[in-house]
Amino acid sequence: MKSAFITGISGQDGAYLAKFLLDKGYEVHGGVRRISQQSDTRLRKLGIAGDVKLHDFDLAESNGIARVIRLLQVDEFYNLAAQSFVGSSWDLPIYTSDVNGLGVARILDCLRTYSPHTRFYQASTSEMFGLVQDVPQRETTRFHPRSPYGVSKAFAHYMTVNYRESFDMHASCGILFNHESPLRGVEFVTRKITTNLARIARGGKEPLQLGNLDSRRDWGFAGEYVEGMWSMLQQQKADDYVLASGVTTTIRDFVNFSGQALDMEIEWVGSGVQERGLDRKTGATIVAVDPTYYRPAEVGLLLGDASKARDVLDWTPRVTIKDLASMMAISDYDALH
Repeated sequence: MKSAFITGISGQDGAYLAKFLLDKGYEVHGGVRRISQQSDTRLRKLGIAGDVKLHDFDLAESNGIARVIRLLQVDEFYNLAAQSFVGSSWDLPIYTSDVNGLGVARILDCLRTYSPHTRFYQASTSEMFGLVQDVPQRETTRFHPRSPYGVSKAFAHYMTVNYRESFDMHASCGILFNHESPLRGVEFVTRKITTNLARIARGGKEPLQLGNLDSRRDWGFAGEYVEGMWSMLQQQKADDYVLASGVTTTIRDFVNFSGQALDMEIEWVGSGVQERGLDRKTGATIVAVDPTYYRPAEVGLLLGDASKARDVLDWTPRVTIKDLASMMAISDYDALH
């Protein structure tokens, strides 16, 4: 039986990955922070809460990291934990840098010292591209991060590459573009959209408040992206891979797709901060723009080229953006019943 350790196991990706590995017969361990308000809500939703072994784990605590790695000697280690809110990284730049950046250095050095056979996966991100230098973005595209979050992830990415090249570690980075699901946290814009539209569809009156409606993202289904993570660690040679849908969609269109799933027809009027989304049937304002949600430095267009993952890993996304928005909106609508 293979064994794996997942940091961030209580999050969206961690829960989907845990289920995927359990279905493959793995013994699955997960790290959670003792002082945080972690819960097993997502694990319970997937029916696996009793099947994983949880351990106290904090990316800022070197001794605890070393203790877990020395004890478990797992075959595969997936680092999915992070301070993952881009907006919050402007309020918490030092904390974000420590957890997302130095936390990975701590893990890598402990693996090198105490468990060198363990294969390591680092969750990199399309936010590292930031002010994009090429469209679409691929593994060779130069990074230009536009937030403390993106900068911290770029540090962790290059640290992983350096440990791989310097110590012959099997350490791979998945440069994942936005991936969503009904398990996504409500702090993220996609779930903010679907939960609020579901509430309005159930009779709520308060409009959904959003920032830059023209911001474009490459969205896919998280349940498929964890398959790509696993595939990276099954390769004979460690490497870095972009996982992306190859389709770019505006925030406005994600709202439209989510609304359509809830039998809403949204008409857009105005422009800039005055733009609003109206319910065609009632004329009521469903969506309004709030400039306080604008980022200090916007990331305009993210579009990934996952051809390397397709050719080497045989990985291709199957869920379309419309299907994803519909899946999430209907899940949130049903949850309010």
